[in-house]
Amino acid sequence: MDLLERLTQTAGIAGREQRMADLVRLQIEDLVDEIHTDALGSVIGVRHPRPRRRRSPLKVMLAAHMDQIGFMVRHIDDKGFLRVHAVGGFDPRNLFARLVMVATDGGDLPGVMNPAVRPAHIATDEDRKKVPEIADLVIDLGLPAEKVKRQVKIGDMVVIKANFARVGDTVVAQALDNRVACWIVIRALEKLKHHACQIQCVFTVQEEVGLRGAGTAAFALQPDIGIALDTTLCVDVPGMPEDQCVTRQGHGAALTVMDSSSIADLQLLNTFEQLAQKHQIKHQRSVLPRGGTDAGSIQRAGSGARTFTLSCPTRYIH
Repeated sequence: MDLLERLTQTAGIAGREQRMADLVRLQIEDLVDEIHTDALGSVIGVRHPRPRRRRSPLKVMLAAHMDQIGFMVRHIDDKGFLRVHAVGGFDPRNLFARLVMVATDGGDLPGVMNPAVRPAHIATDEDRKKVPEIADLVIDLGLPAEKVKRQVKIGDMVVIKANFARVGDTVVAQALDNRVACWIVIRALEKLKHHACQIQCVFTVQEEVGLRGAGTAAFALQPDIGIALDTTLCVDVPGMPEDQCVTRQGHGAALTVMDSSSIADLQLLNTFEQLAQKHQIKHQRSVLPRGGTDAGSIQRAGSGARTFTLSCPTRYIH
């Protein structure tokens, strides 16, 4: 859990994943035979078969994206308030009165994100009904305007500042999408002893803005099989129709039949299901109506690959 906490508390939006990349490299450098970072910033660790074989092994790519949804600074006004541009998909209803962190060259600055609207005491009935858009949000750093303008630049990364916490039998944190999958890959590498295939562990970049990093990595690695590890919707909460739950908490890993970016290779889907049954691992089949994973770009890179997505059911995603 200590490693998962560190992963969720390390800032890294799409295009700004360097902090995560440094942490990942540190965690896997003794677990893989080769490690490098590609041109887009994805960290690639390769493990050869154990024991080593002479013939060409099956190449299996495991993809877990490092980036989280967040913001970039797009404007600094004369009073020192920041306006932001979303990097990835947000529900604006979740963004009121939030603590944030602005990453600058000179260090991280705490701030408060709130809509630029009348306070509750003087708001009209119409004001209260309106749900502000992301363009309405401002960040207050609590500093004089001249100091803000010296320290903050257009394009600086902004993330929600939220602690890692245990809540009942669950953990709650910002960026579980997709740091939980990065954690799973690292822990799997630690536990794995013998394997006949070449394992290509790719901690990808820019998944939240179009599955970009996985595509370039797969083009270079040319895997035979691509497995995306990600989170998926777990909407088994009050107010949701049962047929729209996607997954249910406590029912095990999600074997993704299809989502908006890919349809699972049927043989891989059946193989994973049979393995889960054999080893008595909780699992559930899942169809995600909207949203996709790195599998979508892996299966179309180069001459293509057989792909499948294994997901962790997650409530309150994005």
